[in-house]
Amino acid sequence: MKKIKPQLLKGTRDFLPEDMVKRQYVVEKIRQVFERYGFDPLETPAIERWETLAGKYGEETERLIYRFQDRGGRDLGLRYDLTVPLARIVAMHPEIPKPFKRYQIQSVWRAEKPQRGRFREFVQCDVDIVGTSDMTADAEIISVVYDALSELGLRGFIIKINNRKVVRGMVNIANIPVELELEVARSIDKLDKIGLEGVKDELVKKGIGATAIDRLLEIIEIRGRDESTFKEATKIFGDSEDALQGLKEIEEVFRYLKSLGIPDENYILDLSLVRGLDYYTGPVFETVMETPRIGSIMGGGRYDNLIGMFTGTRVPATGTSIGLDRLITVMDELNLWHNQTPTKTEVLVTRFDKDLTDEYLKVAQELRKSGINTDFYTGKKDLRAQLGYASDRGIPIVLIIGTNELEKGLVTVKMLKTRTQESIQRDKIVEFLKNKLGK
Repeated sequence: MKKIKPQLLKGTRDFLPEDMVKRQYVVEKIRQVFERYGFDPLETPAIERWETLAGKYGEETERLIYRFQDRGGRDLGLRYDLTVPLARIVAMHPEIPKPFKRYQIQSVWRAEKPQRGRFREFVQCDVDIVGTSDMTADAEIISVVYDALSELGLRGFIIKINNRKVVRGMVNIANIPVELELEVARSIDKLDKIGLEGVKDELVKKGIGATAIDRLLEIIEIRGRDESTFKEATKIFGDSEDALQGLKEIEEVFRYLKSLGIPDENYILDLSLVRGLDYYTGPVFETVMETPRIGSIMGGGRYDNLIGMFTGTRVPATGTSIGLDRLITVMDELNLWHNQTPTKTEVLVTRFDKDLTDEYLKVAQELRKSGINTDFYTGKKDLRAQLGYASDRGIPIVLIIGTNELEKGLVTVKMLKTRTQESIQRDKIVEFLKNKLGK
């Protein structure tokens, strides 16, 4: 037989059972929070028509979409995010009641240059509200993020909030030509990576004058959450209608966050936040960890024009995307797994005596039907090896039934973590195990 060398495409990953147990734990926690807020699940195909994806992200981003033709010559692409497929869904199903609250947890693909922390395929956890321009929707999205991260045990995260209209006003009062707005924003977006001096150097290279740069740098250093911060920003922007409208929207969002019980220390007005300006139209938000400093683990905002590309009419929407991989990295660094085992299996029924196999199968099936995740050892190794197998997999409980136990109506229960064991009546085994497992 010809041997094939097993290898992965660079920029892709396998997730072994121990990894998947962590991922499923995080996804389930996030899903529970999404549903608690009244969001319903949605899934879309990995493949979309190219015309669906084209022209929605900007030229620079569009180059990162996997594009190909099928055997029928159709021009297709792998979905780049979950927002454009949502826009297509809304356009194709106008009967959906509005506001439409949906969540979607699926893979997306990017034709990234493989490097540390960047992958060709990864999972996004999106939550969006479509069909309302009311700021309560933006506040709800931010509140969902706060609850999801808190539920996973994260502390010390900050949700930065700004507004697309404020960025437009920022460029206006600095007397920078509107055609350079996105270029200026891309430089400011690198502030955390290259610092103020680095941003200044980039702006100089783009032909921005010294006076305009000083004005911009003065503005992007404004951050805070109290009334004085808003007063300072309002004073700087003067009569810039865009900026003042944006600040008013942020103040409204802040008021609702307070009503929703979100702690003041977990969100802040930050005028240096300029993400996603190609498509955002109102409030924008991004969550960063203070410790460890790993960058953004959530980003979102209001996008009132995107869906209109499919419907021909304006459909307001707001939402966010939580990055599963960065979230797991943070949880690894902070050791937030709280007794998570590397397997979903709770009990192993061993095969101590081959002649008693039928009895072992009956026990295993009884436990399964009682809601206990149970493995039966189908191999041919001795008991010592079977205990090693359970230990290697992280299975916490092992059941042993020999001829003597069977005659006495007993089951030996071995707890691998504490290295203790008990003899339990056969007809009491389900009740005993459920108590041990906290079910």
